[in-house]
Amino acid sequence: MAEQFKKHLAKFVKINEVDFPEILNFFQLIHVKKKENLVTEGNICRCQYFVLEGCLRMFFIKENGIEQTTQFAIENWWMTDLFAFENQGPATFNIQAVEKSVVLAIDYLSYEKLLQQFPQMERYFRFVYQRAFASSQIRMKYHYDFSKEEMYLHFRDNFPEFLQRVPQYLLASYLGFTPEYLSEIRNKTRS
Repeated sequence: MAEQFKKHLAKFVKINEVDFPEILNFFQLIHVKKKENLVTEGNICRCQYFVLEGCLRMFFIKENGIEQTTQFAIENWWMTDLFAFENQGPATFNIQAVEKSVVLAIDYLSYEKLLQQFPQMERYFRFVYQRAFASSQIRMKYHYDFSKEEMYLHFRDNFPEFLQRVPQYLLASYLGFTPEYLSEIRNKTRS
């Protein structure tokens, strides 16, 4: 699993063989059960999570008690309640394993020390945050620009790996549909 993380980092920054084991020491390997929460709304968000195996989701609970999924993360993706993590304040989101998962976790103090000791990791996280922000902007555009059917088709065509791994009710929550409406769209678009 260390090799997987090393290959991922190499896509963005150059890390030498001597530094990588030291960088890895800043992280903790965590095995997460299906439906186990890593972050709970209202609690301090202490860590960022890098998915080695499995799938995570971020969600909040609306006033009516309905869960609204805002993000998924699969292998080689990061997830955290970034605002709460950066401020070491209470989370406004929950982060839960969609399936049995293995993650690398880095707490706030370790993260700050990592960035000070290894400037290339600051560059790495800048790339990660830039990509995440750009994705968020695109998703917002699609939210306003696409019909519900177009949103589903775009998701299906661009992220087919999620259709196999994410239960339909969670996908519906992410897209802002009811599970029944998502079934209608899927049936309609199959032909």
